[in-house]
Amino acid sequence: MSTAILTGPPVPGSSLEGDLRSLGFDVRTADGPGDAARLLAAAPAGDRVALVDPRFVGHLHALRLGLTDPRFPAAAVTGALTAQPAARAAVAGAAAGGAPVDEVAAALEAGGTAVHRPELGSMVAEVPAEAQERHEARARVDAVDDEAIRLRSAVKARDGFFTTFCISPYSRYIARWCARRGLTPNQVTTASLITALIAAGCAATGTRPGYVAAGVLLLVSFVLDCTDGQLARYSLQYSTMGAWLDATFDRAKEYAYYAGLALGAARGGDDVWALALGAMVLQSCRHVVDFSFNEANHDATANTSPTAALSDRLDSVGWTVWVRRMIVLPIGERWAMIAVLTALTTPRVVFYALLVGCAFAACYTTAGRVLRSLTRRAARTERATTALADLADSGPLAGAVARAASGAVRRLPGIVPLASAVAGAAALVLCAALTGYGSAWTLVAAGVYCLTSGIAVARPLGGPLDWLVPPVFRAAEYGTVLVLAAAADVNGALPAAFGLVSAVAYHHYDTVYRIRGGTGAPPHWLVRVIGGHEGRVLAVALLAFLLDGEDFAVALTALAVAVALVVLTESIRFWTAAARGGAPAVHDEGEPA
Repeated sequence: MSTAILTGPPVPGSSLEGDLRSLGFDVRTADGPGDAARLLAAAPAGDRVALVDPRFVGHLHALRLGLTDPRFPAAAVTGALTAQPAARAAVAGAAAGGAPVDEVAAALEAGGTAVHRPELGSMVAEVPAEAQERHEARARVDAVDDEAIRLRSAVKARDGFFTTFCISPYSRYIARWCARRGLTPNQVTTASLITALIAAGCAATGTRPGYVAAGVLLLVSFVLDCTDGQLARYSLQYSTMGAWLDATFDRAKEYAYYAGLALGAARGGDDVWALALGAMVLQSCRHVVDFSFNEANHDATANTSPTAALSDRLDSVGWTVWVRRMIVLPIGERWAMIAVLTALTTPRVVFYALLVGCAFAACYTTAGRVLRSLTRRAARTERATTALADLADSGPLAGAVARAASGAVRRLPGIVPLASAVAGAAALVLCAALTGYGSAWTLVAAGVYCLTSGIAVARPLGGPLDWLVPPVFRAAEYGTVLVLAAAADVNGALPAAFGLVSAVAYHHYDTVYRIRGGTGAPPHWLVRVIGGHEGRVLAVALLAFLLDGEDFAVALTALAVAVALVVLTESIRFWTAAARGGAPAVHDEGEPA
């Protein structure tokens, strides 16, 4: 519930009360500035409250941005201030003396309470003192169409070329249509998932009409995927649950579609499961690179880099902005390419294009980030090193090694964590690829990988390139599962490996979104139960050593089901509890990939 308090009698002819009610506020009017504090204290304890100067003149959307955004404990525009329950005590203290609304907001900030002030652009939010000033302010309001601004602001500020020019020009109107019919972003997100799953089912038919339908439905799913975020921005319906659903459903849609293509190809006699799994591994590792780099630099201090300065200069030239956004193959370009190639070619061609495109994008972005990291002068914060440690997903074995080797590793050069991770990962994957299925050498390499993984995290990941450690671990784990399943050379091994990597990747994405949402990484017991990355690698290598190909496929399937059940159960429990418990609303624009 929301309560708005006018700090004095409304101005004759003003529509302010009606505007506040249209935004969902229960409006109460104070006898004067001193009475506002009493009404504030009388408002129900769980309510969002707003203090509004009765002389306010401005656009309705300016009020909406200032008073209804759920992401911020306190927010303000000129003449209006809002506070959620967490900030109400501070507002009550600042308003006790009957100060004007803008002075209350300034007192809040002076007292250490963060007050969000939305960017209004050409919209008006003023408190005119005289009749003539009021008349002029009303004229400025009438001269600007706030609905047009609201529609424009519903579109993500930074997006890919395809999304910006081929989807957003009309999807914003779909978002407005949904808002006017009471639909929520979560409902649109779910519709996008269902559409993508139907597309995957069409692709699994292995027929040309099925492929054409799959391509069309995948594009429809992407339109809905854009619409849900635009609806959230248009109507300010941000939520913790919505951010989680949007992020995880994107991955579920894409990887389910890969599986559908692989099933369709199998119907036509072409086994592309290795390509499908390879595409998923590459795309997942790309995302981990993004996440790790961003977390490592989320709040870095004194961050300077000639590479970053060059990037900023390139972004000042219009055409380079779009070229650079397209070559990283963001989700819009990627899904458009997949949809068109599905309709016109074969699954094998789709996966070849994906692997080439994503590999180039990964090399381009990673090289740029390495250069930035090597040329920057900044102190990495404790928050960043904690996030990287959580993203590493180290289990009991690596943890035991880290504790035992901590003292010695701290005296070694700073490159040791990354070098140890790279050496162990490379040795493991190469050994699995070169020695064949069931080799004892692969099992030995997995044991060595447990040691090198522990050494890599034996001290805080604060080096300039230590953000590469989690992606190296992901590549080692996913790559080992892929290589061993392919080497088993039996029906069912690669689909089982696809399922296992999907379950583990979900756990890693879930970790990222918890960190981004400020709720912390998954509990340690969960990481221990599913073994950590090094424990799972050792388990898969041991299964390959002990079992023949047929039994290995069955074991991988069982492992995939077990991991999926554990991580999904805990994840769903956590996110639903967070939503019920009033966790801060999250809306992460993130990267367009």
